Amino acid sequence: MKSSRRLAALLACASLGASAHAEQIGSVNTNFRVTGSDKVVVEAYDDPQVQGVTCYVSRARTGGVKGTLGIAEDPTEASIACRQVGPISFSGPLRQQADVFNERMSFLFKTLHVVRVVDAKRNALVYLTYSDRVVSGSAKNSVTAVPVPSGTTIPLR
Repeated sequence: MKSSRRLAALLACASLGASAHAEQIGSVNTNFRVTGSDKVVVEAYDDPQVQGVTCYVSRARTGGVKGTLGIAEDPTEASIACRQVGPISFSGPLRQQADVFNERMSFLFKTLHVVRVVDAKRNALVYLTYSDRVVSGSAKNSVTAVPVPSGTTIPLR
């Protein structure tokens, strides 16, 4: 009994450390519940390796008692729009493809990912959002691209 509690506590701590740092910038209620409404939230994620690029992700959040306690499983639908919000600069060479953000959508089993793919030929950064599960993922996804100004080369590893 004690070992299962320790395992649950370790997994909870691990999930907190792995989540992305998002700034919620807005939300709308979609389904009223006395214990907390379901919502669509819009969050801003600044790319940690590309200064001047912010990704805006909208996704569903489950309300109710489970949502309030943080144990609800949110739906897999998400949309993304990334934009240049300042001068673009790089903190170092980028991988061709990298998982730059991830956030848990349920207590243990579902994660929202934002992947950056470098399109060197077109001098653009492509961002893809999708979710996965421990057992099975979802093909539902959304993609956006940020053109890098001409004269600025994207450094690759």
